[in-house]
Amino acid sequence: MATKTVKALSAEEISELCLRHTLYDWSAQAGLQPMAVESAKGVYFHTVDGRRFIDFNSQLMCVNAGHGDRRIIEAIKRQADQLPYISPFMAHEPRARLGRKLAELLPGDIDKVLFTLGGADANENAIKIARTVTGRPKILARYRSYHGSTGAAVQATGDPRRWPNEFATGVVHVLDPYHGIQRGWDTAEEALADLEETIELEGPKTIAAFILEPITGTNGILIPPDGYLQGVRALCDRFGIMLICDEVMTGFGRTGRWFAVDHWGVVPDLITLAKGLTSSYVPLGAVGMRPRVASYFDDHVFYGGLTYNSHPLGCAAALGAIQAYEEDDMVGNSARMGAVLARHHRKLQERHPCIGAARSIGLFGGLELVRDRTTLEPLAPFNGTSPEMKAIGKALVDAGMHTFLRWNVIMTNPPLCITEAELDEGFEILDSVLEIGDRALAS
Repeated sequence: MATKTVKALSAEEISELCLRHTLYDWSAQAGLQPMAVESAKGVYFHTVDGRRFIDFNSQLMCVNAGHGDRRIIEAIKRQADQLPYISPFMAHEPRARLGRKLAELLPGDIDKVLFTLGGADANENAIKIARTVTGRPKILARYRSYHGSTGAAVQATGDPRRWPNEFATGVVHVLDPYHGIQRGWDTAEEALADLEETIELEGPKTIAAFILEPITGTNGILIPPDGYLQGVRALCDRFGIMLICDEVMTGFGRTGRWFAVDHWGVVPDLITLAKGLTSSYVPLGAVGMRPRVASYFDDHVFYGGLTYNSHPLGCAAALGAIQAYEEDDMVGNSARMGAVLARHHRKLQERHPCIGAARSIGLFGGLELVRDRTTLEPLAPFNGTSPEMKAIGKALVDAGMHTFLRWNVIMTNPPLCITEAELDEGFEILDSVLEIGDRALAS
């Protein structure tokens, strides 16, 4: 019997069918024009109609190992041949090996993990664990934060993505050390004093945990002042509050260390992981916990779980990703290329008056654009955009760059395998496009 040949779809057909039959995230569907992507390798991806893009945001800050890494792909293929799925109530070799490996890599004495599907449900489970173990109802979270789009995770999220989704209860939001480019930063001491006051006013014995991104991601790449995270750890210890560090975005080398908390020597009670855990080749998340947390469930039931938890393909992919990070010293490369990225940031800031601030740590960076260097008025308002930012976004795509624009910030978060020459290429594109922002100042 002859094999029927399936005609490949054109870029236009792919985009049209995707729009007709599938719903796109975080978007009003009318007017969307999704890019039809065919292949990807290293720091580049290629569209069906033949265009090449440099991926300066690792997609959603997640393809840490770069695209098309054969070690991850082969790990997935081997596992698919041997055991593509088994119940999370079973044991299997990738789960065993990955649990042991994470216990080696995670900060301090964290040595047990709950495997989940991704970052949002890792945060859901961390919140659930903290409430269960402490017997307390409230969760502290920061306003400039994002923790996922599911129930408790989106409630803990502080930014405007929370507003249409406020159906859960029991979350108290606190201010960050950063108050926007015009007001600037608190000192660590000022921020900690505000946090302590909130804890006292809410009632320490009602608070189960404080969840925070050690370095804030999509709300602007906000690197806390030295002493802040250590002070948060001390306050949590004093009041019996668990510290949950959301390392979904910052984990696995993004900041030049395996985990962002390693920059300050802080060990959280619970740490949440995803994205870079598998370099996002397949979905997998995790909640790491210290022994004093994990031991609670020796004699108490953990009331949680999903069909795809501890998925063999996910665990295998994670082992492949960690192998790639270690063999190519991608964490070290993130630190080394992070210094190059920071130099590019400084040069751009010297050349372009529209850059009001440039922030980075490792390969985790952002450029905050302004209309006026004196007043520091943002080039787009909080929770909004502007003609200039839209024009910059279009010009980046036209020039062959994919990255993430949020309000008045351009993200610079390339894969950890990037070379100095590839960084130069990306920043040449940014240099040319930022003239649009400079013209806004001139007018």
